[in-house]
Amino acid sequence: MKKSHFEFKIFGTCQKITDGIQPEKMVQFSSFLNGITRNITTKNVKKRRINFGREATNALAKEARKNGLLLTSPGSVCANGSSNYVSAYSKGGNKGINQDSFIVWESFGGKEGVMFCGVFDGHGPWGHLVGKRVKKVMPAYLLHFWQEACAQYSVDSLKNSNFDQFGMWKKSLMKTCSTVDYDLELHPVIDSFFSGAAAVTIIREGDLLVLANVGDCRAVLGTTQDDGSLVAVQLTVDFKPNLPQESERIYKAGGSVCESEDEPGVSRIRASNDETSEGPGLALSRAFGDYFVKDFGLISEPDVIQTTITARDRFVILATDGVWDVVSNEKAVEIVSSASEKDESSRRLVDYASNQWKRQRPGFCTDDISAVCLFFHNSSSSQQK
Repeated sequence: MKKSHFEFKIFGTCQKITDGIQPEKMVQFSSFLNGITRNITTKNVKKRRINFGREATNALAKEARKNGLLLTSPGSVCANGSSNYVSAYSKGGNKGINQDSFIVWESFGGKEGVMFCGVFDGHGPWGHLVGKRVKKVMPAYLLHFWQEACAQYSVDSLKNSNFDQFGMWKKSLMKTCSTVDYDLELHPVIDSFFSGAAAVTIIREGDLLVLANVGDCRAVLGTTQDDGSLVAVQLTVDFKPNLPQESERIYKAGGSVCESEDEPGVSRIRASNDETSEGPGLALSRAFGDYFVKDFGLISEPDVIQTTITARDRFVILATDGVWDVVSNEKAVEIVSSASEKDESSRRLVDYASNQWKRQRPGFCTDDISAVCLFFHNSSSSQQK
C-alpha cells in the first residue's frame, strides 16, 4: 500500500482517515514524511536543522487543541468515551521564569485509544527554551519514527496477538530522543551548551503503558493492594551521577563525579578528573542538551519500560523534581487520591509541594513544580472539565 493514498498505516492499523481529521491533512503528513526521509539520507544533513514532520504534527495538534484533546497549560482533559482523565498543573518557583512545561495529548496523532503525556524540566540559563523545544518537537519525531516502524510490517502482522507492541514503541522512542538531542545541538538560536532539560513521558495504548525517562523527573503509580489500601509504586529511576551504572559510564567516558562542600549529598558530572570541585557540573546523568559534558558521560538515551494496567491500578503521576525533592511517593499518591475532584488533583499536589519547599528549605529558592495526573478508569466522563 502506498502512503500517498488516502489509506495508510499508522498506529498499528490500516484505516481510512476519519476520527475528525481531514484526509488532506493526513495525506500531507504522509507525503511530508516521505520527503524528509529522503532528506535525512543526504550527506550534508548535519549542516541543517532537522525539522521533519513538524508541519503535519502542528496541523494535528491544532485540531486536537480545538477539540479539547491537547493540553499545554493548567487544566484537564476528558474525552467523550475515553477511559482516561488527566489533570495537569504547573507553578513557577522564585528563581525566575518557570522552566517546567508539560503536554497532554489524547488521541495522539489522530488515533483514538492512544494518549501521550510528558513533563519537561529545563535547567541552566536557557533551560526554559530547551524544555519548551523538547516538548514541541518530541511529538513530531515520535509520530515520524512510529510511522516508519509500522511501514516495515504488514497489516496482518500488526494485528497479530504476538506482535511486539512495546518493542515498536521502544524503538521509536530511542530514535526520537536521539533526534531531539541532535535538534537542540543544531538549533541556531537556543544555546544548549550549559543548558538542558530532563523529561519523562508516557504513552497509553489500551492497557499498555510505555514510559521513557531522561533525567530525574519521575513517574509513580497509585495502585490498590488485596486489602483495598492504596500504595505507591515508583516506575522510573532518578538518573543521578552517583548511581553505580551511571558513574561507571561517566568514568569510562573520561568524566568524573564529584560533590562540592557547599552541596553535600549532591553529585555532579564534571568535564574531567582535573576539574576542581568548584568547576561547572551537572547533577543529572541523563539529559537533553548540556553539551559541555556530553563527551564525558552524559547521555540523552531514555530508559524505556512497560507495564500493563490492571483493575487495581488507579492513576499514574508524572512530575518534575520540584515535587519529588520535598514530597514522598506515598504522600503524593495520598494527595492525588484524596482530591474531591479529579481536575483538582494536580493542583493540590503542586501547591502542597510548594508549601513543603518553604517549610523544609527555608532560605532556599523554591523550585519550579509541575505534575500530570493520569487516571485510568474514568467512570465520570461527563464530569466538568
